Amino acid sequence: MPKMRCSLCITTLFLLYFELAVTRLEQVPPPPLPILPLPSFSQLKWQQRELIMFLHFGVNTFTDSEWGTGHESPAIFNPVGLDANQWVNTAVDAGISLVILTAKHHDGFCLWPSKYTDHSVIRSPWKNGNGDVVQELVDAAKARGIDVGLYLSPWDRHDPRYGHDLPYNEYYLAQLQELLKRYGGVREIWFDGAKGSNETNMTYYFTDWFSMVRELQSSINIFSDAGPDVRWVGDEKGSAGSTCWSTVNRTSLSIGNASIVDYLNTGDPKGTDWVPPECDVSIRQGWFWHKSESPKKLSQLLQIYYASVGRNCLLLLNVPPNSTGLISEKDVHRLREFRKAIDTIFSTNLAKECLVKASSQRGGKEGGFGPENVLDDDHLWTYWAPREDNHGEGDHWIEVRAGDEGLRFNVIRIQEAIGLGQRIKKHDIYLDGKMVARGTTVGYKRLHRLEGGVVHGRDVRIRIRESKGVPLISSIGLHFDPFWHPKRQGPK
Repeated sequence: MPKMRCSLCITTLFLLYFELAVTRLEQVPPPPLPILPLPSFSQLKWQQRELIMFLHFGVNTFTDSEWGTGHESPAIFNPVGLDANQWVNTAVDAGISLVILTAKHHDGFCLWPSKYTDHSVIRSPWKNGNGDVVQELVDAAKARGIDVGLYLSPWDRHDPRYGHDLPYNEYYLAQLQELLKRYGGVREIWFDGAKGSNETNMTYYFTDWFSMVRELQSSINIFSDAGPDVRWVGDEKGSAGSTCWSTVNRTSLSIGNASIVDYLNTGDPKGTDWVPPECDVSIRQGWFWHKSESPKKLSQLLQIYYASVGRNCLLLLNVPPNSTGLISEKDVHRLREFRKAIDTIFSTNLAKECLVKASSQRGGKEGGFGPENVLDDDHLWTYWAPREDNHGEGDHWIEVRAGDEGLRFNVIRIQEAIGLGQRIKKHDIYLDGKMVARGTTVGYKRLHRLEGGVVHGRDVRIRIRESKGVPLISSIGLHFDPFWHPKRQGPK
């Protein structure tokens, strides 16, 4: 009898434990449903790069021009000191993980030995016609573990087939295949709709080109005015709209259409396609290297960073190699300053040691969607989610509370869990009950550099005034930017 009682006790305890475990599991709610459309895996990886590099290089580098004529002799291309390792090392030192090269610009000169034309490095004195800039970049990038992208200009001012739809599109598509088959994995392919003023009737077969890209490299991101994966932001200043959605209706877009610039700049809250914006700007005034130019000031680059990365965009910063074949030391120095400044500002999150509270929490304290998630290091897949039964506009808020000594800061960072869609339409930020910032969209990252300068206080409350479904905030940061010295004025 004692053995039987013992067995019954063990069985009873096991059943009770199992019942409690099942009950506990049932109490943990699943994540909220996504708000469509959603980013792809490659788009998410692209967004997290935040800063990438453009390399404008070619015959224009040797003629002091921005747009070549197409009549340049290949003999002028002779970068005797070209070192792609220096380009890549410069990128790595600047925290950049992707570099995009102008394999062919509007002048039609090819930086690789294309078998479809001799207007290329084949006829240049550089390495006695045996050089290949694309291959040298690919090899250097692979050695340092960074990715490569390519720009193949649709506009070709050299090739006689340009202006004749079928022959030229065949030529362009052949070169596109050549690049994507010869040089391994390309992470971004860059298209635009540039045309000559006398060639406005020239038709680019973008649908064919995009289909071929997908066939050869399915994980690549395709950039153009209309995506399909990444869209142009609508200017070359490195600045997105203060409202910036990753979503658009692709049926409203067309490549090379100047009338859609405002739409590109802001996106569309009702957009059915996830096509996030990329801000392209040069570190200098021009896109190609010119001896007379110098890099932008650090303060200008930081302003661009806040207006691009800080508004839900990726920043594509052009850094042109010089006629020797190296990135100029002035540019290298400025890039290092830029990276050091970004790290100085954002490597310390003053909110890390603070208490966090919120208006509500999905599933209660055991649900896994608590406000404490906004202070961890996962900026995508852990997040604060309020209850869905709280539908009043402006009823959702999350608050960071410092100790009695308070905090000094001048930058507030907010990030959404964009893996479940972009949601926030309007938000306000209060410090000890006083509004210090107001904004619309958030997306992957929103940076508020406080117009009034440094503030000091204890309680920072972010109030979501309007959103598509419940807001999902994945990260909050309070930062001090020592490079920001605004004139004293009220918040915008």
